[in-house]
Amino acid sequence: MSLSISGVSEFEALLTRLPGGDPAAHAAWAAREPSLTKPAGSLGRLEEISDWLSSWQGRHPPRLEKVVARVFAGNHGVAALGVSAFPAEVTVQMVANFRHGGAAINQLCRCVGAELEVIALDLATPTADFTQGPALSDADFARSVNSGLESVPEGADLLVIGEMGIGNTTPAAALPLALYGGEAADWTGRGTGVEGAALARKTEVVAAGVARHQGASPIELLRRLGGRELAAMAGAVTAARMRRVPVLLDGYVATAAVAALEVQRPGALDHCLAAHVSAEPGHRWLLDKLGKRPLLDLGMRLGEGSGAALAVALVRGALACHTGMATFAEAGVSGKD
Repeated sequence: MSLSISGVSEFEALLTRLPGGDPAAHAAWAAREPSLTKPAGSLGRLEEISDWLSSWQGRHPPRLEKVVARVFAGNHGVAALGVSAFPAEVTVQMVANFRHGGAAINQLCRCVGAELEVIALDLATPTADFTQGPALSDADFARSVNSGLESVPEGADLLVIGEMGIGNTTPAAALPLALYGGEAADWTGRGTGVEGAALARKTEVVAAGVARHQGASPIELLRRLGGRELAAMAGAVTAARMRRVPVLLDGYVATAAVAALEVQRPGALDHCLAAHVSAEPGHRWLLDKLGKRPLLDLGMRLGEGSGAALAVALVRGALACHTGMATFAEAGVSGKD
């Protein structure tokens, strides 16, 4: 299945064609789960996870033979406004570190058996300063979304998304403020470690950007306030839905990137689970708005897809229990009367 868009309007149109979960796969899951040698519901959310995996893969039993992690990297014009504790060149340096296997995401992907690809998006050209105009042109937005749409291979069983981009917690704060309202301070956190006057400056930048772009559609807000890696993550999550690939969302930036999909088309994120809640205060608020309960709460705030990669282990555990446990009949154990 080839997927591509030429701009915001085509992306909005694509979102009207999202498939739903598979009722037959869910029914097969529901027929097996009560027969397993355990009290009903005793594995808690692991049971929900195996149902989610089966329903969105559209098959029973589900499988996890090809888990793919995609980390998108971009640079931001607002980084020049002093919103980050690190300079923009760190994005390029960290991409090199990913490609040499030295980052946290590399170690976690090895641990959970995920295939990692890092996709750098025109790092030499930061996006425009969104306090002065749109971060991306319509054509640049389309190229970024298409990078995400093309990143999800046929035959993938589970997708992990993550990001790298100095300054990107600023658009991550601006997007939910524009989508859901509130005060800029509600959504703006320390990111890479800014505090005091620098945090106040970051909050001012978020407020100024949202004030300039108020009234746009959710996907148009993603173009105006987001960045290349945020647009690409939205594309990847959409491609996964079209290809029946369940998704684990990472932290604040990844969740902010895809929130516009849900506001534009309610239900667009039904195939996604929130892998974790980060230490960024806005992330917890945003997950509440999206109705997503995180699987993990470990105080992580690294990005890179690290929390989502770690949660792959939970998904593997859920699958192993549902498919590998004996039924009451097989084990010769008396069931509930």
